[in-house]
Amino acid sequence: MPRIDLNSDLGESFGSYAFGDDTAVLSSVSSANVACGFHGGDPRGIRATCAAAHAAGVAIGAHPGYRDLAGFGRRFIEYEPGELTDEIIYQLGAVQALARSVGSAVRYVKPHGALYNAIAHHEGQARAVVRALRESGTGLPLLVPPDSVIERVAEESGVRTFSEAFADRAYAPDGSLVPRAVSGAVLTGDAATAQAMRIATTGRVLAVDGTEIAVRADSICLHGDHPAAVRLAGDIRTALEGCGVEIGSFV
Repeated sequence: MPRIDLNSDLGESFGSYAFGDDTAVLSSVSSANVACGFHGGDPRGIRATCAAAHAAGVAIGAHPGYRDLAGFGRRFIEYEPGELTDEIIYQLGAVQALARSVGSAVRYVKPHGALYNAIAHHEGQARAVVRALRESGTGLPLLVPPDSVIERVAEESGVRTFSEAFADRAYAPDGSLVPRAVSGAVLTGDAATAQAMRIATTGRVLAVDGTEIAVRADSICLHGDHPAAVRLAGDIRTALEGCGVEIGSFV
């Protein structure tokens, strides 16, 4: 039976600003990428999300990003590498402590937003992220885009990696994600479900120009701030299980 992880970015609510329904999404996914407070999330919400994930038997991943609450971590920032390393270590420590406080543990790391996109091709920032994982002493693996700079740098440094594809994002012909500012970049409804099924069963997606491209994936992501995240997560899980795919965490 084929097996794949279904993950979602959660714990991103901040103060009076709410994003999504974490508890409802957790009933459908197998891994939760929990915000670390820099792009979204606050201590109370992060701890509550960790507790809900632990109760649901969902693996907890740290989801560090740029220090950019105003931009939700989706704007590129040019960092001095050492500063970026320090900020990743800081974020990992925060979520690890909050996860431990509810009887759980962080099991992997997935960078967020613009940082995730940057380290797919930006050597300096990729090395800064890998250095953070090595020097934090966590031994945690990274969830990354396949065939990316961060995947290569991590593997060269002895940091384990797992590859990821997206159910709710459109792909360009070169395998990169279509920028969010472009119309049609975020998939909804049947299109997102169909893309998840294609990834899980064939390892391929249809790019926006209609070409078929290979996408290696241990995990499929559905964004927790998607307007229809709860329904989509349920629909995708039902569709995958209906065609014989087992849902389970990659760690």
